[in-house]
Order: sequence, then structure tokens, then C-alpha cells
Amino acid sequence: MQSKISRRAVVKGGLIAGALIPAIGLMADSAGAAGLPPLDPKDPTAQALGFVPDASKVDAAANPTFKPTQKCSTCAQYQGKASDATAGCNIFAGKSVPAGGWCKVLGAEARRVSI
Repeated sequence: MQSKISRRAVVKGGLIAGALIPAIGLMADSAGAAGLPPLDPKDPTAQALGFVPDASKVDAAANPTFKPTQKCSTCAQYQGKASDATAGCNIFAGKSVPAGGWCKVLGAEARRVSI
């Protein structure tokens, strides 16, 4: 009572597994980002970078690189889509930031782009 496994079945199984593994990884990433705690504006790193959860409340006099169009969702460090309300941030590892937030990293990116 031996059953033979054909080469075709092995290849087919490998292709299916190869397609499912990345899909499972993508689902795990999005679930992990949703579970991140929000960044506290009183966090030492957040304070050092002038983080504010609402970019409309940035003190432009204290942050000369600030532009009204800048917000976390337009930053290269934002790990979500622009339409996400919150997402992870490469600067504030392990924390989520609001899409409408702002920090001095955005101002630094604007200087780099304009040079």
C-alpha cells in the first residue's frame, strides 16, 4: 500500500506554498502595526524631535522648516499608507504615529529634497 507522489504534485504544492507564505507575512505585518501603542508626545525622543500629534498645532516660529503641507502620512519614515489613520514610524520604533502628526524629521526631509 505505497502511494506514489508525482513530480507534478510536488511542484504544484511548492508553488502553492510559495504563494501563501508571503501573503501570510503581509497579513501579520498589518496586524502587528495595528497593535502598536501610540507615541506619547512626552516621550524624550518625541520631545527632542518636536513631535506633535496634530500638524496644524505646530509652532512655526519655533520650527522654521515647517510647511503646512507636511504631516506624518507624507513622510518617508511613515510605515503605513497615506490613507491610514495611524501607522508605525521608523523614527519612533515600536510606536504608532497619527497620519496628521509632525516632527522635525519632516523638516529635515524637506531641506534635503530642496537642495
